[in-house]
Amino acid sequence: AVVSTQSTGDGGEGFSSPNLSCKWSFEVGGAWKLLEGFRDGQTQVDHPIDEGRAHWAHPIDLHYAIKGIQGWPKLSIQVFSEDVYGRTQLVGYGFTHLPTSPGFHQVTCPTWQLAGSTMEQVQSYFIDSGPQLLSDDVITSGADRYRLQTIASGTVYLSLYIVARNFAKYGIDA
Repeated sequence: AVVSTQSTGDGGEGFSSPNLSCKWSFEVGGAWKLLEGFRDGQTQVDHPIDEGRAHWAHPIDLHYAIKGIQGWPKLSIQVFSEDVYGRTQLVGYGFTHLPTSPGFHQVTCPTWQLAGSTMEQVQSYFIDSGPQLLSDDVITSGADRYRLQTIASGTVYLSLYIVARNFAKYGIDA
């Protein structure tokens, strides 16, 4: 069976800083094999004129061969802000599951960032760099994420086209 997605990372809004870019990565289980496309990527930096919504319109095109639906894809997202000196700062983490039904889906992905201790918040104010995760695996894994102290960040918008082929032929019930 094959699952394909032709998607776009449309943009984001509600973040503490403008001039945003997005780094994305798909996490899948062992029954999934990437046939075509890139598992991860990054958008350009958008400098919105009105400091409103950042528009990326970045294409994401993946094709997977699957043996079962265990390990259905999760999309991990990291949003960065760029200052006037070209320095980047992480302003949000997020993840969403790829929709399981074929067709067009508009998905909103809320993001969060680490709250940090009082000292880290003071440092963040002066040096424009907040606390970051040591491992990106925590973004999609609920095992350790519940221990983190986080604050809401912004929202990332995605347009996803899902194509599922030959599910019935291989006995996969989606």
